[in-house]
Amino acid sequence: MKLVTIVGARPQFIKSVVVSEELQKQGMREIIIHTGQHYDTNMSETFFQELELPKPDYYLGVGSGLHGEQTGKMLLQLEKILLKEKPDMVLVYGDTNSTLAGALSATKLHIPVAHIEAGLRSFNKKMPEEINRILTDHISTLLFAPSKTAVQNLEREGIVEGVYKVGDVMFDVTLKYLKQINLQKILKKFSLREKEFLLVTIHRAENTDNFENLKNILEAIFQIANYRISVIFPVHPRTFKAFQKLKIEKIQPIKKENWNKFVDFLTKGFPKEGVVQIGNLQFREPVSYFEMLGLEKGAKVILTDSGGVQKESYFVGTPAIVARNETEWIELVQIGFNQLIGPKRDKIVQSVLKMFQLGIPKEEISHKPFKRLNNLDKNLKNDNNQTPFDKSKSFIFQKKEITIKKEGGLITYNLGSHLGDSSDSKKNFYNIYGDGTTAFQIVSIINNYLKLG
Repeated sequence: MKLVTIVGARPQFIKSVVVSEELQKQGMREIIIHTGQHYDTNMSETFFQELELPKPDYYLGVGSGLHGEQTGKMLLQLEKILLKEKPDMVLVYGDTNSTLAGALSATKLHIPVAHIEAGLRSFNKKMPEEINRILTDHISTLLFAPSKTAVQNLEREGIVEGVYKVGDVMFDVTLKYLKQINLQKILKKFSLREKEFLLVTIHRAENTDNFENLKNILEAIFQIANYRISVIFPVHPRTFKAFQKLKIEKIQPIKKENWNKFVDFLTKGFPKEGVVQIGNLQFREPVSYFEMLGLEKGAKVILTDSGGVQKESYFVGTPAIVARNETEWIELVQIGFNQLIGPKRDKIVQSVLKMFQLGIPKEEISHKPFKRLNNLDKNLKNDNNQTPFDKSKSFIFQKKEITIKKEGGLITYNLGSHLGDSSDSKKNFYNIYGDGTTAFQIVSIINNYLKLG
């Protein structure tokens, strides 16, 4: 059986690692098409090398452009390749233009589509990603949902057939690679100390294409750095282009001695060494996946608008402040792990300072990643509403013993026999987004579907 995988953006490269491995294990032939949506070396080639991904069979080289232009270029080339390869199924990931183009080109040729990360919704149709998600889900044959919420979103839209709650492949990937990183080596490279810095990632169009939002976030970051907090900001190419369009004279909290450095950065870009240091704030060119995972684990807190980073922060035990007005990963807000505060300067500054315990009375600070488990599966609670995550803790929920513990930087939930055969050690660990067997489940379902015809 032959399956075509269509990827084009950094998060898709990462997610595809464990699925590609499982496809090979189960004897399925995979043809990889890289659309070239992310084409910068630091956003594409580096990931294939570091994660030892198979070299793409086809590279479309689409590059950047308006959404319609970019998607149209992909459709033109994808259709020709699919007609040539005649795959049994097309596999797409997430919510990018590559996702939609892959799903559309396959559906038009009556080729079944499998969508990984189906059912996610921000309920904001001004986001191009939201349009991509909805359209892809409605034309997919197999829909692999990462959470109960995602399944419910699909049900509300009348999609019930072919839906599977399998967990999140990002958790599988984190389990695979977290133990391989050398945290101290990564921190030393970036001149940072563990749990003493803020990590920033901003790239969503709703922030980069909105002057006021981007200005608020940038001012917040400079203001935080003025409190002698170390800040590292790996800058996405889209974000840097947006920086250059800002009216920099209106950016307020930049100290006079740093003004020329910032103007020089916007004018000339990154120097050869790939870093611009402005006071306590370092702007960096995009980092590798291993470096990013290390930075996420080593940070005190993360400021982000990325869906993937929101999840990875949870997997490694570092709380995230989400600079958006809505999120697809609402479960992490509901359980008190992440904060959804929007692109608002004062709220961002206040939230970060609280995490660093600067100028805030101790009794007001909640510096543990989880204050309480108050809304897992809507009403999963400890009897006394407290969850000390620095230790293992057990309690009873729906007549099942649940053990919560932090091990190797990962928050896990042991549901005893709830997940099935207790002799399978992989099934003993559970979190909101799966038990580490997502890739195995996805490929097994695809395999069975194709065998049954």
